[in-house]
Order: sequence, then C-alpha cells, then structure tokens
Amino acid sequence: MTRPSHIDDAEWQARVDLAACYRLVARLGLDDMVYNHISMRVPGRPGEFLLNPYGLLFEEITASSLVRIDLQGRKLEDTPYDVNAAAFVIHGAIHESRHDALCVLHTHSDASVAVSAQAEGLLPLSQFAMRFYQRQAFHGYEGVAIDLDEQTRLVRDFAQHPVMLLRNHGLLTVGRTVGEAFMLLYYFERAARIQLQMQAAAAGGAGPIVAPPHAVCEHAARQFWEQHGDILVAGEREWPGLMRKLRRDTPPGTPAHDD
Repeated sequence: MTRPSHIDDAEWQARVDLAACYRLVARLGLDDMVYNHISMRVPGRPGEFLLNPYGLLFEEITASSLVRIDLQGRKLEDTPYDVNAAAFVIHGAIHESRHDALCVLHTHSDASVAVSAQAEGLLPLSQFAMRFYQRQAFHGYEGVAIDLDEQTRLVRDFAQHPVMLLRNHGLLTVGRTVGEAFMLLYYFERAARIQLQMQAAAAGGAGPIVAPPHAVCEHAARQFWEQHGDILVAGEREWPGLMRKLRRDTPPGTPAHDD
C-alpha cells in the first residue's frame, strides 16, 4: 500500500511495526476481542502516540487504520475510527513517566492473569522466567482502570521495571522498541504457562518443584539484561524475522500485506 502523503517515512515505519505487533499478539492468541491496547510514540512528534482503532480486532489492524492521539487519548487527525480514550489512562501515564517506553503493551491473557493473582507473581522456575527475576512490578487491583487518579499509583508501582503485573487483571510490558515490548510479552507468557503447568503437576502428585537458589537466579537475570558483545535489546534479532513471516503468511494483493 502506498504511504499516505501526510505521513512521513518515520511515522509510516512506526505504524507498520505497531500494526505487525497487534497481528502477532493475535496469532499467539493473547488478544481480547477488541479490547487491550498497544501504544507507540510517534517519531518526531512529542506527546503524540499511535493506538488501535476501537472496534477492530487485533488481526484486522493495519498501519493506515492506527489512530494518532495525545496524552489524553484525543484524536489528532481526521479518521473514521474511534479510540477508547479510557484505555489511555494506563498507557498515557506510562508513556509520560518513562522515557524508555517507546511502546507500551497490555494484555489479559489467561496465564498472566492467573500468575498476577499469585502472591509472588512469576516464579524463577524456568529459563524464560529468569529474565524477570526480581524485575517485575506489581499494581493492586482498583477496578476497571478508567480513573485518572490511578495514574499516579501506576507510575509509582511500575518505577523502572520492564514488566508489571496488574493484580487480577493482566500484564504490562514496555519496550525501547516495538520488538522489545513484544518479546518481553512472549517470554513472560511462556514462563507463566510453564509455571502454571508445574504447579498443576505438583498438586497432582508429581512431587515438589525445584527452583534454583537466589544467586543463580540473579546471575541468570544479569546475563539477560547486562550481557556485553551481543544483542542487549530483546527483539533486535527476532523482530525482522517476525516481520518476514507476517509478509509470507499474508497473501500478496491484500491491504494488510504492505500495510
């Protein structure tokens, strides 16, 4: 699809990446009908963001259908699509407080909700989970997140963590790139599912679960976050391959193939 004349190259690439992220989340089965949100800063436009059009399924979202909004969730362009302004109570607070939050991703997957209700959240029971060892934040459930005064507490609880469990609600990840936000979701989801399977097996008589000691868990976490001479940002290697896969799997000639 030809880039619209009013959108520059940088914004168009951001739109393509964000639309791809929505579609990948849908392919993993982590979407929630027309709810949940993934937001992204607009390059070169401080205080402006891209958000999904309210009413489209994640698998339907394209680069051109994404809506440009401000921190209050107000539309900044002429578009036939609406946005769920209330959704930006969460996203706006994080974007405004975290300069590293180029992309903010929020899901309600079964595994993340189940783990969010456990006292210690994600446990260090798999290599997938080690990335988040003592690097997960928690925010207590306060009802549907539409009250503006909750923003202060969201920001306080998230601090500088890469992910936050919203108790009894779901998961938030932030990324310096779209790819990082997506891969943090992917790794957390794998770890959460493994944890629940282990706990179910243990409850069924498989025996106690073995977890590595603190020193080993912390060492593994540092390997993920502080490695040198290799890729530091999750998604740098994976994201181009994921984009190629989406294009291969989308029939040529359809609007979503290049949009």
